[in-house]
This record gives sequence, C-alpha cells and structure tokens, in this order.
Amino acid sequence: MSVAFRVQIYFFLICLSALKGQSRYLEDNDITQDGMFSILNSEIKRGLSEGLLYRRPLRCIDMLTMEGQFTFTADHPQLHCAVFFIGEPQEIISIEYSSVNIDCNEGDFIKVFDGWIMKGETFPSSLDHPLPIYDRYIDYCETGRLRQAVRSSQNVAMLFFRIHTPGSGFTVTIKKISNPFPCNVISQTPEGSFTMIIPHQHRNCSFSIIYPVEIKISELTLGHFNDLQVKKPVTGCGRAGDFVELLGGSGVDPSKMFPVADLCYSFNGLAEMKIGCDNTVVRMVSSGRFVNRVVFEYRLLERPELEKQKGNSVEDFCYTTD
Repeated sequence: MSVAFRVQIYFFLICLSALKGQSRYLEDNDITQDGMFSILNSEIKRGLSEGLLYRRPLRCIDMLTMEGQFTFTADHPQLHCAVFFIGEPQEIISIEYSSVNIDCNEGDFIKVFDGWIMKGETFPSSLDHPLPIYDRYIDYCETGRLRQAVRSSQNVAMLFFRIHTPGSGFTVTIKKISNPFPCNVISQTPEGSFTMIIPHQHRNCSFSIIYPVEIKISELTLGHFNDLQVKKPVTGCGRAGDFVELLGGSGVDPSKMFPVADLCYSFNGLAEMKIGCDNTVVRMVSSGRFVNRVVFEYRLLERPELEKQKGNSVEDFCYTTD
C-alpha cells in the first residue's frame, strides 16, 4: 500500500462520522498519526509462506488489506469501533465469524456494512448499489448462527462493533474471492489501469481513486457512434441509457460529486482529463442492452499540475456540498 494512500486513509479515519443508528457513530478513540501508520504497516503480507494463515489481534479502529484470522478482545468497554477492509479491484471480501463471545442483550453488537462509510458518505452510493442503505448492514445479533459468513459486493467492506464487558470479543476470518466482473471499486494506488465491463446488466458501476489524477480513456464501447462531450447543463448524456461520466469531489459518494465530463458514444482513441479533486471517479451507467466496456489508466497529478488546476478554480466544484 502506498504512503499516499495511507495518508488518505488516516485523514478519513480521523474525520469519520456515520449515518443514523448507534452503530453508525464513531467518536474519539485516541488515534495518533503514528498509531495509524503502525496499523497499516502491520499488514506484513510479504514474507508469509504460501498457505500459512496470517493471524494478529484486531484493533478498535483498524484497516485490513490481506487475508487472515483476526481476534478482538476488549480490555475495557469499547463502544465505537470500526474496521475497514479493502482488496484488489477484482476481489470481494468474505468475513466469517470463527468465534463470537458478546452479549447482544446488553447492547453489544457486530455489524458488517457492504461498502465504506466516510464522513457521513457511503461507497458505493445508493444509486450504484442494488440494496438500500439499511439492508447493507448485516447484524450478527439478528442473524446469529444462521449466517456465519458475509460477502461484500465489491472490494471494500466495513465492520462496526460495540463491546461493553472486558474479556468479551470475537474472531473473524477474512478471505478474498475472485470477482470476474468487478463493478464498484476503490483503488488502493494513485496510478494503474483498469477495464470495466458490464455484460448486459442494468446497473451502475463506479471506480473510485482517492487522489487527484489524470484519467486516460483508450477505449469505450457502448454500442453508439463516436463522440465526446464536455458536461453541459440539462443536455449531456441525460437521455442515453448507456454512458460514462467522470466525476470529481472531496467525498466518497459518487452521487454527491461534480460531473466533469460525459462520454456518450463509443470510441477508440484517447480521451484525457485532469481532475484535481481529492477523489476522482470513472462511473458507467448501463441500461442492460449492451456489453459495455471502458478501458482507462490513471496517474497521480504532480504538484505543478495541481497548482495549475487550482489556478483554474477547480476547488469551486471539488468541494461543493450540493
């Protein structure tokens, strides 16, 4: 995991807020920057023998990027805890309860959320996920032994928990499962390439890059003619059932981000766009009538490029809250 990504995650963690409901509030947990970096550095994926199950204690505020078995044991009441899980773009997360020792009747809980929540915003957004927000929470106290394992719909997931009694806790086993058609993705790196394919499915998919980047799209297949449009009020691709849009903003919810450009028709060639926001999203909307495909690469903007973007008043839309 890159240093830049660690900084981004640290920033989001200290700004965490949640939606309505007790499990959706995170308060102060005495987290320091050094402490958060130690959490991230502890993911010693390299050097583990193949087939060896990685084990370590779970922290109240934690970030997991790898498979393994993780145990949390409360040494005092822990009332506002959350764990972030992230895999590679082509993976989904499986969270299996290996053992659980909590008292649901006394207010303890463990809840898996299908996606991420940061600063009150969700990824994927409610427009891109097939389930409403409240159905994306899986409560162990409600499902119990009937559902020992929970799978995410994309490469990120979260675990909220509250434990009142010292000595109580739980163990979870995390596995990564291959996803042949990844849809909603958060990238771990500020540079890379990706091919998004939606095969005759009526759905929306967002690829989120938590950095200011340059996007280079080399291929777009929508079953239409060739064209590229800069976003215009009212018109754009609004009437098209299949299109790609580039978004920029400061949060993680694509539905709250600014639409920078619309790509309404298929093309082969190169379409480039620099987006100097904290978060950049390539979002595909699909009617289900076609096998839609977009191929793109991305790279982190250098400081001079960011300064130029700021000179063009990019911050006017990057930080809009409408």
